[in-house]
Amino acid sequence: MGSGRRDLLRSVVFAAGTGVLSGLQMKAQEKSGSARLFPGFKASRVETKEAVINVVSAGSGPPLLLLHGAPQTLATWHKIAPQLAANFTVVAADLRGYGDSSKPPDGVNHSGYSKRAMAQDQVEVMEYFGFKKFAVVGHDRGARVAHRMALDHGERITKAAVLDIVPTYKLFQSVNLEFASSYYHFFFLTQPAPFPETLIGNSLEFFMGGEKSETQAEYLRCMKIPATLHAMCEDYRAAATIDLEHDRADLNRKIECPLLVLWTERGSTSPAQRAPIRPMGQMFDLLSVWRERAKQVRGKGLPGGHALQELVPEETLAELQAFLRS
Repeated sequence: MGSGRRDLLRSVVFAAGTGVLSGLQMKAQEKSGSARLFPGFKASRVETKEAVINVVSAGSGPPLLLLHGAPQTLATWHKIAPQLAANFTVVAADLRGYGDSSKPPDGVNHSGYSKRAMAQDQVEVMEYFGFKKFAVVGHDRGARVAHRMALDHGERITKAAVLDIVPTYKLFQSVNLEFASSYYHFFFLTQPAPFPETLIGNSLEFFMGGEKSETQAEYLRCMKIPATLHAMCEDYRAAATIDLEHDRADLNRKIECPLLVLWTERGSTSPAQRAPIRPMGQMFDLLSVWRERAKQVRGKGLPGGHALQELVPEETLAELQAFLRS
């Protein structure tokens, strides 16, 4: 990376942290590419108290919120959202900092990217559409937001599904050599800015990896925006700081609504290492772990990689529909 590019990255990281973005940056954010993957869905930008959230929506019936992981966008749901919209009013959203949603300031102790702040955004999004109560399905980082949402806004959440995660507090309390080696990014991305941003930005396509699909191209488009890359790192920094504080304070509370837990039975592949990762479902008894955190839990492993909704969409859809209709 040349000195000019490095200085540009640092300046955009600083701008993202202070809430000030250049005209070029704002223009890049406004060009939503995800909507084209959802024919028949309406694209919207919903202004919340702290962010502007990019969404697509369609369907009729009970409201359902879909939340993506990292480094994805709402595009991750394009294989199953249309089928879900046949029975539900589906709202798929970019989390703050990701995709074409805005990139708020970092906040004190990374509070700007806490799961509490992210959950509040999405509650306001659903209220914008007229829904005070709704079901939520989250994958990866979105599942962590769904977990926090079910605790902070339990009166609003009718059902929740979390795809392929271990609760954040449990995860960090269970670190061993195998976990740290496989899921190195949990620790790499928490390093102070602009260290991980600079290294990843210098080799972004290598870091992202994956097949050259239209969905992957959409993720890459968004991650090429330096402020998005910084926001992803802030998301992970928050998980290792303020999110742990929130989770520790709620260790004696359980999710009240029915909870579906799905996980991969196969190892994912680390883009940067190009090596198999042992799935969390083999490292943890996920049903037992989630029964410590929720009162009504069901779930199973599926024969796909980490992004179940993309890799085994039919199986994932069947499990979600059965749960949401029950």
